[in-house]
Amino acid sequence: MRSIQPLPIEVVNLIAAGEVIDSPAAVVRELVDNAIDAGATRLALSLWLDRGQIRLTDNGCGMSRADLLRAAAPHSTSKIHDRPDLFNIRSLGFRGEALHSLAQLSRLSLSSRPVGGEGWRAVYDATGQAVSCEAVPIAPGTIVLVEDLFEAWPSRRDSLPSLAQQLRSIQQVIQQAALCHPAVAWTVYRNDRLWFALSPGDSARHLLPQILKPVRSADLREVQWVAALPSDQEGAAQITVTLGLPDRVHRARPDWVRIAVNGRMAEVPELESTIFATLGRTLPRGRHPIALVHLRLPPQCIDWNRTPDKHKLYLQSIDHWQAQVQAALQQALSFREAIDEPQTNTYAIGRTAQLIRAAEGRSTYRVRTAADPNASPDDPQALGQPRSPEPLDDPLGGQLRAIAQVHNTYIVAEHTGGLWLVEQHIAHERVLFEYLRDRWQISALKQPIVLSELSEAEREGLVSLGIEIEPFGDRCWIVRSAPDPLLDRPDLAAALGELAHSNNLEAAQVAVACRTAIRNGTPLTLVEMQDLLDRWQRTHNPRTCPHGRPIYLPLDESSLARFFRRHWVIGKSHGI
Repeated sequence: MRSIQPLPIEVVNLIAAGEVIDSPAAVVRELVDNAIDAGATRLALSLWLDRGQIRLTDNGCGMSRADLLRAAAPHSTSKIHDRPDLFNIRSLGFRGEALHSLAQLSRLSLSSRPVGGEGWRAVYDATGQAVSCEAVPIAPGTIVLVEDLFEAWPSRRDSLPSLAQQLRSIQQVIQQAALCHPAVAWTVYRNDRLWFALSPGDSARHLLPQILKPVRSADLREVQWVAALPSDQEGAAQITVTLGLPDRVHRARPDWVRIAVNGRMAEVPELESTIFATLGRTLPRGRHPIALVHLRLPPQCIDWNRTPDKHKLYLQSIDHWQAQVQAALQQALSFREAIDEPQTNTYAIGRTAQLIRAAEGRSTYRVRTAADPNASPDDPQALGQPRSPEPLDDPLGGQLRAIAQVHNTYIVAEHTGGLWLVEQHIAHERVLFEYLRDRWQISALKQPIVLSELSEAEREGLVSLGIEIEPFGDRCWIVRSAPDPLLDRPDLAAALGELAHSNNLEAAQVAVACRTAIRNGTPLTLVEMQDLLDRWQRTHNPRTCPHGRPIYLPLDESSLARFFRRHWVIGKSHGI
């Protein structure tokens, strides 16, 4: 048996290099991090993957000759200097391993010039030592050239994925960096031909439509949320949410939920779960959200020293940040400041007539309607359902005014920005669902009812909701309690049958809200329509119903003006 002995330093360096740089995408990631840390606002990336060559040019602060000579030495960095700095990371890179790893795995050269200084080009050997350094005429910034990547490591080179997969990984690295740093302009060349480019903007809302082509800026909502810090932390925190509005855009796969922390995409499963849970009842079944949540936190809240690629981190007080992310998402889903958002549904005018004709089929079972058309909006029995007891602020400032009802199905509402059509059944369904979610209550029935032909699974489903049910003869069951909104309904037995098939409490609440909401085909007075609009605007997620269907169709003033040619001059409009 061999004795334990320390590894030679060259073996240690090679092991570290293989951990940091495992693919061309990892090369791009590390070089991009360094360029952004250097303050670059323009990056040009050139790829020749078939010969293992990558070049990145940036306009950052550049390096002096002395720094250039030390740049590829092991664990050499300008970003941290001592142990406390490791817990106060304010940059993307900090390990000092990337350039040294590249020197181990390729032929590496750097050309750099600081602002007001001279340009120099250094070539490095496999140990990271500069073997030559000569003056070169270049613009301020840095050019990193990687050649013959993995040439001396054939096992790693041969195990690389296909060229198409490598390109997809590189594209993803650049897109993620661009979303985290939207002020940076990107130009990417492949084999000396332009592959793609990303123009800079003020926020991720400008970048996302360039990355997801079907998505437009008008389909996105961006919210800056000033987050509270845990009681044991000091500083300031902010959460930026860029959200695809669920009534406009969504995905077939859960592939566009992103978490960024302090300028870097990171894997935080707890926060991803919070995003999916918060947006779950705002999307159609089988569809998934488009969401980017960027947390900017004090450095002491984060430990980046977990994996070499820094995509995983330790986040302190994760429960607190889950609550803050949920609050920021609810802010993005609400109608606050919706009056300032351009409603640019260019197809809206042409489809209005078709949407009006596509009203839902009339109900075949009895419903409760408003008791008194002249009742006050504060009447707890208005529209047949109890109202939320506490008054909430109206985020639109009362700007939505009911003016008519179309086909006893759509409420026509005047908005300061144009005209809205609101589908009354699903708007009421959203109101009732959020009410039931906050105030779910089971009460005793005045007259118990008997259900027959219940399976054991259906019986357990009712019991799990808190409904009291007992055996009553052969294959019959007596039900003694029910959710409050169903207590006086004539179709209680059918409603309980639906609840028996609900697989959880939330699904049961959706079923009750759908069954008890105003049916399409029910005439409403202006007072009732306005009351419904006011309550709907105050919901947390007013854009879609609990099944994910859009609730309203905005017809903005500019679209109406274009349709009626109000931009024409008088002479032209009269045919002169």
